Amino acid sequence: MSKKQLAMVKTQVPEGYKQTEVGVIPVTWNVSNLGKFVLLQRGHDLTHRDRKQGNVPVMGSAGQNGFHDTALVKSPGVVIGRSGASFGQAHYCEQDFWPHNTALYVTDFLDNDRLYAFYFLKSIDFSRHNSGGAQQSLNRNFIAPIPIAIPPLAEQNLIARALSDTDALIESLEQLLAKKRQIKQGAMQELLRSKDTWDKEEIRNILTLIMDYRGRTPKKLGMEWGGGDIRALSAGNVKRGWIDFEAEAYFASEALYQKWMTQGVTKENDILVTTEAPLGNIAIIPDSKKYILSQRVISLRTDPQIINSKYLYHYISSEIFQELLKKDSSGSTATGIQRLKLEKILIAFPSLAEQQAIATILSDMDLEIGAIETKLTKARQLKQGMMHELLTGKIRLIDKGNT
Repeated sequence: MSKKQLAMVKTQVPEGYKQTEVGVIPVTWNVSNLGKFVLLQRGHDLTHRDRKQGNVPVMGSAGQNGFHDTALVKSPGVVIGRSGASFGQAHYCEQDFWPHNTALYVTDFLDNDRLYAFYFLKSIDFSRHNSGGAQQSLNRNFIAPIPIAIPPLAEQNLIARALSDTDALIESLEQLLAKKRQIKQGAMQELLRSKDTWDKEEIRNILTLIMDYRGRTPKKLGMEWGGGDIRALSAGNVKRGWIDFEAEAYFASEALYQKWMTQGVTKENDILVTTEAPLGNIAIIPDSKKYILSQRVISLRTDPQIINSKYLYHYISSEIFQELLKKDSSGSTATGIQRLKLEKILIAFPSLAEQQAIATILSDMDLEIGAIETKLTKARQLKQGMMHELLTGKIRLIDKGNT
């Protein structure tokens, strides 16, 4: 590097930081290598036949994979997936445990904060350090020379605590979400269970329109994708209760749209149902935009004189309907259902006023669940950003003047 380049680098380094081989880090942090941060060892074999009844966690490549009666490592400890699909994943164990041979485990934290070491190891992309060729494998000797930046112990403590607090928030939101989903499932079973006074009709008799464009492709119409911004909705976009507008999708021109949607066009509150791969996902068209119905998706439009569209949406989402759907499906590799069989599935429903009341209750529950899901997503994103910023020293949790 020339003197001019060195001078430019120096001017770009903020006060209190220094330029090192691992990048710009706080002046109080040291550059070392992974082998001098923690000592790792391969775990020990333990077949299911050799396991004995106990409450000692067995920690393997993917985390805990059962129990044994003997612990080899004092808690808290850290393991890293050594092979297989969980290659390179770090796991933290708060109990004495048995380290399985599918993982590496920390034998000595070398006076570093154990929880900090976990978060730091979790942040490393070990995929570039595969020592096993096609079958991924992590060798402690291969990763020991990885250069790293190590903060003082006091700062390690603070970083670990901050990330742990965020994990606690995420866990509490996950538990709350699971509880709310369970409550909703119970409510659906109770509210949608057929009563003696309810009517029953085949799906086809409570709809004004079924749109099914499966098998249609631009090539069959003598055209190509592109040339416009009309989104094609396929089974890949229809999730359980929502349309994933971030998922990969094709876009079409107005000309292709006109040539494709000859049976009718989608309207707000039309119900989308996936008929294969996956079977039974359902969502509601949220607006009046133009959409092309693509692979493995059909659209249902309710007769408002007979059935409320939101009620039918919740009914199709319920285990009651999903079981009927599976019963009438076929296929060994990809389970699917024929349109004629789908049309004949019976729907039970009360009066329109009661349908509206049921739909309102379940929709309110969906809104509550959606709000928790949004909070959980933001918490996870915050955690990812915090890990990067804190573990690289870009954000400090202590007064730089006192470090």
